[in-house]
Amino acid sequence: MTGRGMRRIGALLAKELEDLRGNPGLFVPAVMTGVISIVIPFVVAIAVPYFTGERLADSSDFRVAIEMYRDQPATSSLDPEGAIQAFIFQQFLILLVVTPVAGAMSVAAYAVIGEKQARTLEPLLATPLTTFELLAAKVLGALVPGIVLVTICFALYLFGIVLFAHAGVYRVLLFPRSLLTIFLLGPLASLAALQLAVCVSSRVNDARSAQQIGALIILPISALLVAQFTGTVRLTSTLILIISAGLATLNAVLMAIGIRLFDRESILTRWK
Repeated sequence: MTGRGMRRIGALLAKELEDLRGNPGLFVPAVMTGVISIVIPFVVAIAVPYFTGERLADSSDFRVAIEMYRDQPATSSLDPEGAIQAFIFQQFLILLVVTPVAGAMSVAAYAVIGEKQARTLEPLLATPLTTFELLAAKVLGALVPGIVLVTICFALYLFGIVLFAHAGVYRVLLFPRSLLTIFLLGPLASLAALQLAVCVSSRVNDARSAQQIGALIILPISALLVAQFTGTVRLTSTLILIISAGLATLNAVLMAIGIRLFDRESILTRWK
């Protein structure tokens, strides 16, 4: 990638982000996803025990959580209730990965289809931009807002735990696996969903079709959440790195496929 190519990507990325500022409604589904992802664990760990008067530590179902977090130096001082809260907040953290995916999907399907419907795609295709530069800018234009949103959600999540959970529970979010989940696994999953949507939107003129294809990434994330709670899978830092490596490979393959599918001449002649 040459310096000129980077400048072209940067210029188109700035245009994409500026266009998004004029259409904030696209982010409503992502914001709602973020709010739900934050609220659910607080309901389970804080609200339900408070209103029922029953402590989480009284349930035998959470004994593994007590052992897991009392054995780690950063959380060894936690009482049984705090250890279970740490377990719940850590397990539900994977839900926040859905937030950047939802944010990306709110934008991605319109990255190409919106340009076509606004009759601004054809002038772009006539510029010196390579297909890689064009797709890279459009994918980044949808990815960046999703990452910003999940960062805000993570900060609110952490702040809420500091306010409402037992002292020291917040430290679980500073574990390497927590940070890797949010800032590595999340963006890579979003990128895969984005590229799927862009690939599809290169061939169809229905934004919903592209969104539905990209949303397939949410299914394995949901399966991972269920597997964590059933004890089938323990999401360690090593496992996150392995999954992330697989997603990075998938993203490289999807970019190559996207470039191949994005036939400029076909789009110009067929999308009339």
